[in-house]
Amino acid sequence: RSIQSIHDKAVSRTREGLHYLGVSIFNHILSGRNHIQMAEKSYKSGFATLIGRPNVGKSTLMNHLIGQKIAITSNKPQTTRNRIQTVYTDEKGQIVFLDTPGIHKAKNKLGEYMVNVAERTLNEVDVILWLVEPSTFIGAGERHIVDQLKKTKTPVILIINKIDKVDKKEIIKYMDAYRKVYDFAEIIPVSALRSVNMDTVIESIFKYLPYGPQFYDEDTVTDQPQRQIVAEMIREKALRSLEEEIPHGIAVSIEKMTERKSKGGSICDIEATIICERDSHKGIIIGKGGQMLRRIGSQARRDIEDMLEEKVNLQLWVKVKKDWRDSDFMIKNFGYDKKDI
Repeated sequence: RSIQSIHDKAVSRTREGLHYLGVSIFNHILSGRNHIQMAEKSYKSGFATLIGRPNVGKSTLMNHLIGQKIAITSNKPQTTRNRIQTVYTDEKGQIVFLDTPGIHKAKNKLGEYMVNVAERTLNEVDVILWLVEPSTFIGAGERHIVDQLKKTKTPVILIINKIDKVDKKEIIKYMDAYRKVYDFAEIIPVSALRSVNMDTVIESIFKYLPYGPQFYDEDTVTDQPQRQIVAEMIREKALRSLEEEIPHGIAVSIEKMTERKSKGGSICDIEATIICERDSHKGIIIGKGGQMLRRIGSQARRDIEDMLEEKVNLQLWVKVKKDWRDSDFMIKNFGYDKKDI
């Protein structure tokens, strides 16, 4: 009897212990779930897109908001060719930016691709940032964008950029002119180049984002492949160096990108080809005695080294591929795929 009694007590206590342990685990899980739900209710995350006519400063704005150079900038229009996805993260939440090509009327298959990417993005995001230059004149290009915005229910924040170039007293006139053509959620005057009102833009975006989890790690700034960013950096330096001499029709293809060890640390060997449409353009890109090509390579290498945080050995070539912008195959070959739109 005493053995049976001890056994019964042991079983009883084990059951009580397991019950207590089960309740504790359940309460711990419930507490964790409640903690996550509370965190999600205080943490916002969502998607914002930057739209506007070519060359209004979309890439410059995004680079300053993120605090790191991701999208290329130059004085030539249509320098952004893909939806470059970048990420801003702070204690309030996370904003995923889609920097679209400028909305314009397509002149070739590449142009058509760029326009389709920009217009499709409007319905995929939580908030739209429309960048314009300071003016009371609202032309056909702006009215085309207004027509596109009227097709979506996404809130739109108007960003009047380049206010550092105008009289501050005139800004209210520009704001009033745009209020008459569309019902904006907010209107914010900024200078992307001078980083004026960047905090206001971030705060306004968060107002329109839903509560939700963090999509990317805190140290993530872009989902673009390294090769693509390198190609865009080279392309930017080419556009800047060539100015008006070469039209918009150049692309960059990364042929090789490998790392090797050296006594002073690691070195990244990059071989890239600048693609142009005419033989006459090839000569201009190379320059007298290769001077222009060396200049492009030297400027691009500095930016690439800053991004990769290592030494870079960059070799550039120039090839002619006539009318590549009208070839679906070549557009895809240079990183733009219609399946993505």
